[in-house]
Amino acid sequence: MPHALIPTKFGTCGIAWNDTGLTGFQLPEETDALTEQQLARKARSQLAVGAPPEWVQRIITRVQQHFEGQLQDFAGTVIDWSRVTDFQQAVYLQTQGIKPGYKKSYGEIAKLMALGHEAARAVGVALATNPWPLIVPCHRVVSTGDKMTGFSAPGGVRTKTRLLALEGAELLSE
Repeated sequence: MPHALIPTKFGTCGIAWNDTGLTGFQLPEETDALTEQQLARKARSQLAVGAPPEWVQRIITRVQQHFEGQLQDFAGTVIDWSRVTDFQQAVYLQTQGIKPGYKKSYGEIAKLMALGHEAARAVGVALATNPWPLIVPCHRVVSTGDKMTGFSAPGGVRTKTRLLALEGAELLSE
C-alpha cells in the first residue's frame, strides 16, 4: 500500500491508502523521517511512486486547508474499515460526527452507541488505536468535565489541545 507525506502549517503529516480507502493517517512527529517511519509501520505501507490518486489528493488539500484555519469536516471520507473491529468502527463513526470546534466525552460517545456509561473506557481504548487521527477526530473526545486526557498521537495532550484550539473549541484551564 502506498503513502505520501503532507506538508502543513502544523507540520508534516502522512496519509496511506489502497483501492478501498484510507488505511492510515499520521499527525506530525518530531521529524519528517519519523512521521514517515511511523506511518509505514502502522499502515504497513511504503512511499508512493508518483502522485496520489485524485481522491487522495482532494483529502490532502483539505488537510492542508484545515491546518490553515479553513476547518474541514472529514465525515464521509472513504476509509478501509477492514483494519478495525466492528466496535472500533462504530466508535470512529460516532466520533466523525463531532464537528470542528466541538467536543464530546467518552461517556457521551458510549451513550450514543446505546451502551452504558461504564463503556466509556472501552471507547477510550478504541480511540487510542485510531489509525486515522484528524480524519476520525479523536482529539475532540475528552473526559467528563472537559479534561484533556489521553491522546496517543505524537505530542500527546499538547497536540490534542493545539488541535482543539485551532478549531476554536472552548478550552478550560485549571
